[in-house]
Amino acid sequence: MCGIVGYIGSRKASDIVIKGLQRLEYRGYDSAGISVFLEDKLKNFKKQGKVKDLQEHIKQISLDSTVAIGHTRWATHGPPSDSNAHPHFSGNQRLSIIHNGIIENYAAIKKDLAEKGHIFQSETDTEVLIHFIEDIQENLACPLEEAVRQALNQIIGAYAIVIMDQDNPDRVIAARKGSPLVVGIGESEYFLASDATPIIEYTNEVVYLNDMEMALITREQMIIKKIENNETQEPYIQKLEMELEAIEKGGFDHFMLKEIYEQNRSIYDCMRGRLDALSGKLTLGGIRNYQDNLVNAERIIIVACGTSWHAGLVAEYMFEEFARIPVEVEYASEFRYRNPVIKEGDVVIAISQSGETADTLAAMELAKSKGAIVLGVCNVVGSSIARVSHEGVYTHAGPEIGVASTKAFTAQLTVLGMIALKTAKHRGTISDVRYREMLVEMEQIPAKVKKCFELNEQIETISELFKDSRNFLYLGRGFNFPVALEGALKLKEISYIHAEGYPAAEMKHGPIALIDEEMPVVFIATRDSSYDKVVSNIQEVKARKGRVIAVVSKGDALIPKMADFVIEVPDTNEAFMPLVAVVPLQLLSYHIAVMRGCNVDQPRNLAKSVTVE
Repeated sequence: MCGIVGYIGSRKASDIVIKGLQRLEYRGYDSAGISVFLEDKLKNFKKQGKVKDLQEHIKQISLDSTVAIGHTRWATHGPPSDSNAHPHFSGNQRLSIIHNGIIENYAAIKKDLAEKGHIFQSETDTEVLIHFIEDIQENLACPLEEAVRQALNQIIGAYAIVIMDQDNPDRVIAARKGSPLVVGIGESEYFLASDATPIIEYTNEVVYLNDMEMALITREQMIIKKIENNETQEPYIQKLEMELEAIEKGGFDHFMLKEIYEQNRSIYDCMRGRLDALSGKLTLGGIRNYQDNLVNAERIIIVACGTSWHAGLVAEYMFEEFARIPVEVEYASEFRYRNPVIKEGDVVIAISQSGETADTLAAMELAKSKGAIVLGVCNVVGSSIARVSHEGVYTHAGPEIGVASTKAFTAQLTVLGMIALKTAKHRGTISDVRYREMLVEMEQIPAKVKKCFELNEQIETISELFKDSRNFLYLGRGFNFPVALEGALKLKEISYIHAEGYPAAEMKHGPIALIDEEMPVVFIATRDSSYDKVVSNIQEVKARKGRVIAVVSKGDALIPKMADFVIEVPDTNEAFMPLVAVVPLQLLSYHIAVMRGCNVDQPRNLAKSVTVE
């Protein structure tokens, strides 16, 4: 979703802001802009398109300002255009704002302002907000920070904003509610951004603003106040563990490919310090205080979106298999808008890579309001989901820059698998022997994932044959059914080929009508309790001239006689097979997308983190 970058200090601010916007390109956007001081006046420069288009637009202009704010916009109110791009001016052009989020009551405010004579240059809710702040400041004759506070107490919606003021060029004002904003602390300088990626190059000390907080920032200090009552808050300074190298491509052509190849390490990092198969120990300190709630839960509700929802589906199988607890997996966007039955004592597990997914956050708040225990599984330290949860577990996958999630998915599966096994052990629903077997098997997953990278050349050859296909069907059973969904989603996201994932048995309830010699069908057909049934499904597809690509366990002697193409992966327990089997599907989607000339890291219309509805 939209990206924010800001700087105040002694350096050339435009260079820092432009580089920061480039760091945030992975979030998805359609236009970019920057606000600076030029000859003591606020100036906005903005262009539809990429950051490079903005750079071209301003290359002949000498921008020596030591204060600047910049933005990459993902269109919500109004289509992509130069006029709708951020930053936006107030009516008198003395205030400039950048904004992530949505102002839900902007239409009523705009109507009122228009009746007062305000003229708008864009279709955005953001321009309405800065006009509203200007109007309050003029009518109340109050300082800008008070006008901002008054305005934010009257709007409905989500926001992260940064404002520059021509009358006070040595200060910026920032605020947040429901949309992330982080402030980096330097030596007589401050950096602002939607996440830490633009900041890590300059400092590892940051403050994550909390909901309904406003920051007044000069070169020498930052004062944080509650928007509701203007009370001053003590900032909590955190140390970033992220390394600059983690957000560089490191010799790979795309971030997505780099992140696929990082999965053996990211899975290991999820387990490091937590799982010790030799001693039979599994330690999850993040949920220690609520372990008994999990153990005694009558049911678990998992809420998530997109790829994280697929991880939740695998977790459903894990919890029910090992811990024998009923599990419901819900799209967060649906869960929050109906009247779900939630009982006190229910455990809700919220899954999100970014920790900022708007629908998931809203679902968590709803669950908490009804007395549920809410546990978070996310990747970003200090994120909103981490703070809203009662407790939770970080995945430690490291920064994921590619919009299509890869290593975050396998990291989530690893953490959820550990939680399921830990709960099963405490409930007594798994024998000591099987428990130790599962820990040993899980500990071997990184090496088995690494082995899958040797399939890259073979998968590239298969991709060449199918890159022009218009449709794909992905089929799996049991633990591998969610893998089929995830494989189809990856192909859709980055190659723009229509693909559907189904439980293999459901093929006969409709999708089989689509199968002909032009239809590639990907089976996740590894050796498990459903193997014989999947073999029968493959035969049914071949009888209708479908072209079968089968992901099978190493050494399978039967399916290679039926399938057109076979991809062998290392064998493992079926509960952990999704961690292994998904890797070739990620590579397949990657290579097909590259061959089709698609923007792999920044697919059209998509954003990395969906922070608005």
